Amino acid sequence: MVKRGRIVAFFLLLILIASTLGVFTNPITKDIKLGLDLQGGFEVLYEVKPINENSELNRDVLLSTVSALNNRVNVLGVSEPNIQIEGTDRIRVQLAGIDDQAKARELLSTEAKLTFRDVDDKLLMDGSALAESGATQSFDQYNAPSVSLTLRSASEFGDLTRQIMNMGPNRNLIVIWLDYEEGVDSYAAEAQKENPKYLSAATVQHVINDTNVQITGNFTVESAKELSDLLNAGSLPVELTEIYSTSVGAQFGETALQKTVFAGIVGIAIILLFMLVVYRLPGFVAVITLSAYIFLILLVFNLMNGVLTLPGIAALILGVGMAVDANIITYERIKEELKLGRSTMSAFRAGTRNSFSTILDANLTTLIAAGVMFAYGTSSVKGFATMLIVSILLSFVTAVFGSRILLGLLVNSRILNNKPHLFAVKKEDILDINQINDQTDPPNRFSNWDFLKHRNKFFVFSATMVVIGIIILTVFRLNLGIDFASGARIDIMSENPLTAEEVKEELASINFEPSDVILSGDNNEMAVARYVDDFSQSEIAEIKQHISSKYGSEPSISTVSPTVGEELARNAFFAVLIASIGIVIYISVRFEFLYGLAAITALLYDAFFIIVVFSILRLEVDITFIAAVLTIIGYSLNDTIVTFDRIRENYKKKKRVKTYEDLAEIVNKSLQQTFTRSINTVLTVLFAVVALLLLGSESISNFSIALLVGLIAGTYSSLFIAAQLWLVWKHKQLNKPKKAPVNEAEPEV
Repeated sequence: MVKRGRIVAFFLLLILIASTLGVFTNPITKDIKLGLDLQGGFEVLYEVKPINENSELNRDVLLSTVSALNNRVNVLGVSEPNIQIEGTDRIRVQLAGIDDQAKARELLSTEAKLTFRDVDDKLLMDGSALAESGATQSFDQYNAPSVSLTLRSASEFGDLTRQIMNMGPNRNLIVIWLDYEEGVDSYAAEAQKENPKYLSAATVQHVINDTNVQITGNFTVESAKELSDLLNAGSLPVELTEIYSTSVGAQFGETALQKTVFAGIVGIAIILLFMLVVYRLPGFVAVITLSAYIFLILLVFNLMNGVLTLPGIAALILGVGMAVDANIITYERIKEELKLGRSTMSAFRAGTRNSFSTILDANLTTLIAAGVMFAYGTSSVKGFATMLIVSILLSFVTAVFGSRILLGLLVNSRILNNKPHLFAVKKEDILDINQINDQTDPPNRFSNWDFLKHRNKFFVFSATMVVIGIIILTVFRLNLGIDFASGARIDIMSENPLTAEEVKEELASINFEPSDVILSGDNNEMAVARYVDDFSQSEIAEIKQHISSKYGSEPSISTVSPTVGEELARNAFFAVLIASIGIVIYISVRFEFLYGLAAITALLYDAFFIIVVFSILRLEVDITFIAAVLTIIGYSLNDTIVTFDRIRENYKKKKRVKTYEDLAEIVNKSLQQTFTRSINTVLTVLFAVVALLLLGSESISNFSIALLVGLIAGTYSSLFIAAQLWLVWKHKQLNKPKKAPVNEAEPEV
């Protein structure tokens, strides 16, 4: 008898989910903060040094510096800056959506130390004498722009002017400096110049007991306003040196956002269509939960006040593949139970129960890789890792619990009884339940495939590929990007096709000839110029101005100092190492050590294969490449875990395992049973990756290529390396002679 109440509950939930998505999706997406790679802006990593030999650099000084930088950013009108202390001597500043990047960088790094000196450069008063918010833009008696200062103490300024007045004619000048450099600057030298470095040099003819001082000079209204804002923001208690920077033009960001979002829509649409065609009714449920999953990710990311970056969008799209995998694992188990002749309700319960531990293990191991990425990654990689972590957690909630609730309502309503075709199961594949036992396997289209027959050939092939790869790496090495090799990179966008020679000549005309130029885009409308050395702040401003006037859009410029390049390389190595160790430990605890050893061997093969392909194709290796490698470790491990979980299950069913043939039967059967799931999961992720590669932004094309290569290598290693290595090692373990128990020596009489 059909239970209509459960059917009504299913459709009520469906209406609730659809209405929630319809009402809240648009407001949530509008509120999400975009990173600088999606709306333009810049990021600078400063090395912080004491202002002089008598100063000490500690946490309080760093906090004071961050406060001063925040005050300066407020002057710029940036709504949501990101300024963070890193380690003991670094501060990272990220400003997205800012128009005048050159002005912002100058304002941030200027020390803004105001000093009052005499003509002998003796310090008489510093900026601490200025009242809070005591600088304002004003006009002098000739209606020329000036800066008015309000001092804390009239008597202190009176003493200063008395001291200056007593110095005598032609020397009774009060010289006001901004960022006076001891041993470098002097009034005597600057007074001879047409545009001296000091702000003003006013004659003092009588004692001034007043708190109001006016600075006059060659000001415009804008420069006077900028100086007053800078003085009000406060001087920096430290010296800041740029050791890493990246700036993205607004047009680059807008183009990247449009392309990647479009690629994501196409990739996700294909995935949803695939689920509908292959799994029918369960596929429809998966479409519902995947839609809810995407909504929840955006909601949680917004509540976390997260910043969405280009790699973050890629992680969201790839996360859909992860969420689909949990559904595929469950649905394949339900189909197996239906083929064994069980009722729809029994098959649903058994399938969801048997798939839970597999999904849990697969998600946790990927979570380890994502956690390591977050701990060791830079800002863009952290954004990718954050989105991946959120994706993994929410995919588990929606795919495991959401799908089970919705599908469970329909199953338990009994409306699906005797309708196996709705689960994509043919009636001729269903066995008689009265003729099966614990050792009976469900019909499988791959049951005649012998995955072990050519095991040794695959081992030889894999070993040969490793040797060839080592030779290739030795000869060609890697094409390291500036993230690891240090230097500078300029991304240029033009409305018209570019040539490498043209870009080289244009940059050489301002004395910035690049070491090489690479063209990209459908019509070669984009170019990347690379440099061995990094740029100073003034050089970046000069390049931006020239390229903007020549090509009509602001270029994106990244610089990395050798120190940061070495650190990024070291962190990348530790990230892969720690992720590998963590995964081995987890698998050893959940399964056994041999499983962990076999899995990590396969993962290292995947990572090595990606590196070799990048070496052959001369693709640039940057920090997002490491994110791609760690992601592939997670995905490949996901596939391996599913296979190992089935091997463990079949091993327990076998009960007596003594010979190589017994082990080979278990492994071969497990590979046959999980092969459909492996192929379907890889296909869904490939849909997303290929969409990103063909339709997404060029700036993540290398990232997409690494994922594509890694997915293919990961599928191969799961089938023909990990499982088969475990077979060999397990057989040796079984054949290892056990030590005879040692008898206690008989006591002497």
